[in-house]
Amino acid sequence: MTLDGHDPAPAWFDVSSPDAARARRFYQDLFGWTVNVLDDTYALVGADGGEPAGGIGQAGPGSPYTGIVVYFRVADVDEALARAEALGGKRRLDPRALPGQGRMAVFDDPDGNPVGLLGA
Repeated sequence: MTLDGHDPAPAWFDVSSPDAARARRFYQDLFGWTVNVLDDTYALVGADGGEPAGGIGQAGPGSPYTGIVVYFRVADVDEALARAEALGGKRRLDPRALPGQGRMAVFDDPDGNPVGLLGA
């Protein structure tokens, strides 16, 4: 089954940690990921020579979540978020623009698991 004409395959992941530097070291040592630190709050991670597969960010008091969130690609973030809410999901992070990357949003599924959306 597809959502908005897209296969529901993971497109990105984020690890949000109260100690992003520690999380970067942990996952780099565990998986051998290349870590490209953008600033004190965020780093891109992925395989050597490959596109980044995800990121590790600094969670703070205003962070919408901590832990790991998997993002799924959809054609329309607003439409997919509305559908998730109609099915019992709860909005956690309103849709927002990602420079050069489209838009994102996060909702909780009916069990409280955060799920991300990426798209237009």
